[in-house]
Amino acid sequence: MATGIPPTHWVNPNPPAPAQKPPATTVGWIGWLRAHLFSTPANSVLTLATLWVLYWIGGGLARWLAGAFWEPIWANRKLFATGIYPSEQLWQPAVVLLLVCALFGLSAGRWGSIMRTVGIGLAALLLLLALIPLGGMAQAVMAVGLVLLLAGYWLGARGGVASRWLVAGWILSGPLTFVLLGGIDLPLLGASPAVDSNLWGGLMLTMLLAVVGIALSFPVGVLLALGRRSKLPVIRYFSIGYIELIRGVPLITLLFMGMTMLPLFLPSGWGNPSQLVRAMTAITFFSAAYLAENVRGGLQAIPKGQYEAADALGLSGLDSLRFIILPQALVKVIPAIVGQFIGLFKDTSLVSLVGLLELVAVAKAVIQQPEWLGVAGGVAREVYVFVGLVFFLFSYGMSFASRRLENKLGFGKR
Repeated sequence: MATGIPPTHWVNPNPPAPAQKPPATTVGWIGWLRAHLFSTPANSVLTLATLWVLYWIGGGLARWLAGAFWEPIWANRKLFATGIYPSEQLWQPAVVLLLVCALFGLSAGRWGSIMRTVGIGLAALLLLLALIPLGGMAQAVMAVGLVLLLAGYWLGARGGVASRWLVAGWILSGPLTFVLLGGIDLPLLGASPAVDSNLWGGLMLTMLLAVVGIALSFPVGVLLALGRRSKLPVIRYFSIGYIELIRGVPLITLLFMGMTMLPLFLPSGWGNPSQLVRAMTAITFFSAAYLAENVRGGLQAIPKGQYEAADALGLSGLDSLRFIILPQALVKVIPAIVGQFIGLFKDTSLVSLVGLLELVAVAKAVIQQPEWLGVAGGVAREVYVFVGLVFFLFSYGMSFASRRLENKLGFGKR
């Protein structure tokens, strides 16, 4: 007889089956391989073909590396580093390197962000060079540079140096570098009065051309981009004419014109500029024109409301550019600007065609040295692989730093 009281315990006559583990072929590394590389017969064939090509290329590369002749690079390491710069005055480029290490350390500690990333890369490079048996003096310089970098970071992180002094230090480091590399008469150190700029070479000259080109072309390019959008016809048409003219000719043309025609545009009292100055001028003018178009693209991407908001706040035209427009425009074109700088760094190899002994010119000279002419197969492959690796490391470093900067600024994220 029913009592009307619900049962306290109810047993399901058809209980669910207990949970089972997923098949071993769908989880772990086996599952990943099956899902990404062997998901279909076509993908399986493509994966196997790719593995065979990689094995064929990797095997050949490994055999070549095992039998490659690297002696020319090691024997000419000073030539690759500084060209034919006088050996008795190498302390002067060393002082420049130590100065840069100290500034990077202070900047990384004070400002962080991209400077910290660059500082870490520089520290790793200095540590590697300090461990490689380049020579007692060279290794000592690298070790001291690493110590200065770390000490500068420690001091900068604790606010030991104001930002305005750091900015002043970076600005003064440019002319000081040229003064040091040009030679200082210090009899106690055995230095001669001057070192002709035609003796500068190797990686030192490549870096100098790239840094000067980047540092000078950036402000010029920004001014040209603003000038092209100016409402004053004279400024606008001058900017348009300059940009279109420079972008319409290759860099090698500007280099040859700079070597032959630059003195014609200078006052008679300025003397005859060196080949290095002419090359730097041509590289700066060339890069500024391309950079101007990159910056102009960023300016065009700024909504009109930003200009109206700046006007509503009562900002002057200069203040609106400094605080509102340019910061947003430059952030939007960071990839294009960094790509331009990487291209400029690689384009410095063209100065070898106008008589400057930069890294590629040094490689050509090493290949033609008489002591390596009898080597079976020649030494061109090893030398050019080494030069290519140097260009790749610095280019990738700039690209990596730009990505870190984009992530820091939140560019491209929603």
